Amino acid sequence: MTTPPPSATPPPSAAAPRSGTRPAPWVRTRLRAARLGTVLGAALAFVAVLLAAALPRAQDRGADQALRSFLARSGAAGTSLQVTAPAPDTGQTTGALDGTMDQLLARTGSTFHVEADSVVHGTRTTKRESLENPELSRPSGFPPRMALLHVRQAESHVKMVEGRWPGSTPAAAPGGAAGEPPPLQIVLSKAAAETLGARVGSVLKSAPRVDGTPSVEVVGLYTPLDGTEDFWADNLGCLARACENYIGENLAWDVDGLVGTGDLDRMANWSRTAEDFWRLPVDVGRLRADRLDATSREIASYIAGPTAAALTRETGRARLHTTSWLPEQFEQARVRTQAAAPLALIGPAGIGGVAFVVLCLAGALAADRRDAELRLLLARGGSRAAIVGRLVGEGAVTVLPAAAAATALAVLLLPTPRLAPALITAAAVALLALLAFPVRAAVLLSPARPGGRWRRPVAELLVLIATAAAVLAVRRRGVGPVGGDPDPLLIAAPLLLALCGGLLLARLQPVVTGWLARAAGRRSGLVGFLGLARAARGSGATGTGTPGRGRTGPSVLPMVALLIAITTGGFGAAVLQSVDSSRLGVARLAVGGDAVISAYGKSPLPQGLAKAAGELPGVRTSVPLWIDHDSSVIGTPAGSTQVTVVAADPSAYAELSRVLGCGSFDPALLAGGDGQSADAPVPALFSAGLARQAAKGTYTVRPGDGGELRVRVAGVLDCTPAHPARDAATVVLPTGAATALMGGADHPNRWFGVGDVDGDRLRALVRSKLPAASAASTPAPAPAPIPGSGSVAGPALVDEVYPVRTSADAVAQLGSDPLQRSAQRLFWASVAGAAGFALLAVLLTLMRTVPERAALLARLRTMGLRRRQGVALILAETLPQTLAATLGGALVAAAAVALLGPAIDLSTLVGTRVPDGVRLTAGPVLTQALGLAALVAAAVFVEAATSGRRQITTELRAGDQR
Repeated sequence: MTTPPPSATPPPSAAAPRSGTRPAPWVRTRLRAARLGTVLGAALAFVAVLLAAALPRAQDRGADQALRSFLARSGAAGTSLQVTAPAPDTGQTTGALDGTMDQLLARTGSTFHVEADSVVHGTRTTKRESLENPELSRPSGFPPRMALLHVRQAESHVKMVEGRWPGSTPAAAPGGAAGEPPPLQIVLSKAAAETLGARVGSVLKSAPRVDGTPSVEVVGLYTPLDGTEDFWADNLGCLARACENYIGENLAWDVDGLVGTGDLDRMANWSRTAEDFWRLPVDVGRLRADRLDATSREIASYIAGPTAAALTRETGRARLHTTSWLPEQFEQARVRTQAAAPLALIGPAGIGGVAFVVLCLAGALAADRRDAELRLLLARGGSRAAIVGRLVGEGAVTVLPAAAAATALAVLLLPTPRLAPALITAAAVALLALLAFPVRAAVLLSPARPGGRWRRPVAELLVLIATAAAVLAVRRRGVGPVGGDPDPLLIAAPLLLALCGGLLLARLQPVVTGWLARAAGRRSGLVGFLGLARAARGSGATGTGTPGRGRTGPSVLPMVALLIAITTGGFGAAVLQSVDSSRLGVARLAVGGDAVISAYGKSPLPQGLAKAAGELPGVRTSVPLWIDHDSSVIGTPAGSTQVTVVAADPSAYAELSRVLGCGSFDPALLAGGDGQSADAPVPALFSAGLARQAAKGTYTVRPGDGGELRVRVAGVLDCTPAHPARDAATVVLPTGAATALMGGADHPNRWFGVGDVDGDRLRALVRSKLPAASAASTPAPAPAPIPGSGSVAGPALVDEVYPVRTSADAVAQLGSDPLQRSAQRLFWASVAGAAGFALLAVLLTLMRTVPERAALLARLRTMGLRRRQGVALILAETLPQTLAATLGGALVAAAAVALLGPAIDLSTLVGTRVPDGVRLTAGPVLTQALGLAALVAAAVFVEAATSGRRQITTELRAGDQR
């Protein structure tokens, strides 16, 4: 009698089904048998896919926002296409201008769009003509100059305050005189007319010419509805106000007038030539960082390429010319993005590495839990392919719906035009979550291969080689090579270092823990020895007593997960710490300390203000000083060199220089300035730039308001806080000696402070010390800039008599770039996600050994083990691996900073050019390591305290089944 072979797909029960009864579906039966595991697996897949789909979209949103903010800073002038063409000699019409504009706009809209409602176009004269009217304002005797413009729709941006808008029909000749052309009708801004001394009805004439003297008549005055509107920017010249025009040191005025459509064809008579212009503002809000290269190519084609050639043919304007600053702006934006890539990519790479480990660990846990079932199916005739196929079907029912829901949620929560990266990463993570369990099961069911003991050393050697190659490449090329995108291998360098550390730690930790276990065995008490011994040996693959599958040592995966999380978190935190410290250093040098109060020119600060400021809470160092920018040093090779003289207390000023890291010096160098004879030279510190011109010796300092002081060079400074420019010519004097010569040096005109200074409180103090308005000592605020000059009023805001600047304000300004903020937000979100996955890896490891640990605790409970000792035993078994990962992660993070930090350029993240890379400091690394260790320890303690008792009770009731 022969026995039929077992089916490759056995039914779920051993009994044969009744006639006419269909067997229960495999997938439904298995999912119902492990409801909790099914839900947890779906939840893990949902979270992993959600993060995988969300991170690329968050990066796109941050990059787009940073690009648009960067371009928006340039205003309409820097983000527009400026198109010009010579105006026709005759027959100029508004229809021709509008028709050309429509043809220009028709060539946009693929990768960039133009704000059609903001287009400014018209015609203008190519040069300004002098106005010969004697009644007009001539500040230095030079006549004012005027250009004429016709701007389409200009009347909708102004408000007429006097007169009328120029007519749409040509003006008649005055008095009906034949042969004499009538004046062109123009409107002026009210501010420009007041500056010139013109009014409605004024006829302004240019310089006489042989072919007739053109003239213009002012028929109306207007004011801009919004002077800050982009309409008035760039090539509209001096329409809103009169502009300064310096001829040598002599001032003259430039103004522009608006011409109506009636005189459009006669505009060229004013300066013989005119040109048509179209300003096409690119819609910055619709630009995308991922399409920046394509947009740059299309803009270049529009400026000088196939598009430009096509526009020349279509418009019939042979000399059509387009210029724009956008190509340069795009290149700068690309460089900025590449510089911020290390921080923007290291965080996501870290969470990706930890999530990969967790998904593999979850698959291993599921395979170990069902190891006996799978081997039984294999023994009953099932093929490995059929078993793995059924496991894939099980996973597809839970993983694929969860992945689809997570991807849809990420797309909904983070809207951005680009969808492909999110779909690709989500699909990759979903595939990993789907195949982790089946692949692990296939490995478990595969027969052992000879020579398998060499696979792990070979894999570790390959990881070591890849890590060394990545570190060398980073040291040679940097994380973001100039002119190219970051290399994935370079971005993965911190992860490879963490992986190497994890593999090394997996080799060392059992040995060290075994030593500790033997040491604990020589002491009284069982808990410590037993816990450390189990930690050194590790649990079996399943803990189910499968023949031939004994203890294999602690699992490497949880340790690698912790190490990756700690290393990437510590490395990124060190980057941010270096950015913050560099930004603070730059801000302090720019301000001169943590706070400064300035007086305009040589006016002194109010009496008692410096002392009161030094007594404010948080001020550690108070330095009142006197500074004069108009002094000179006599006796240099050039004869006389203009310098900045700083008179300050040597001790306080030396402390300020030391704190700022700017030209530290020994205050004793300036000693001896007091109590000497009047003829003795005063010790002085020369800046390095001045010292290169003047060797050590005696010189004469002559302040701007007269007097002389003999000084000797007592030392050389590379930098000085009151005037930190490296190439500045500066002389530092002790206060007492300078007072004897320089009037006002005994009353400071600057105050510098170091410490945690509250800017609002300092400004309130300044306001409280302001003298009465009638006091003669009150310095007058700096004059407002002349309209149109482009000059800036004073060294700071003119709404303060004594401007206050703080390093906190400067730091906030440097850190206001959206590129920096988005990179930091993405990094911290990635660190939080990596910490969560690392914690999950530890909890999965605990779950992996639940049956064996429960059986052990049940046996020990029958021998008198108390509940508290049971919790201590679980902690002693679990925490050595956590503590080892914490220490190893901190060391690997420090090594990553030391090896990779100097190759990272922090200038973009800081907000200005800085020479230093990432500096190694213990604070950020230890914070990340200890914080994650504390989180894991707390989770382990809670799990042991809450679940240990329930597991022991269950084992005691059921008996030992193992």
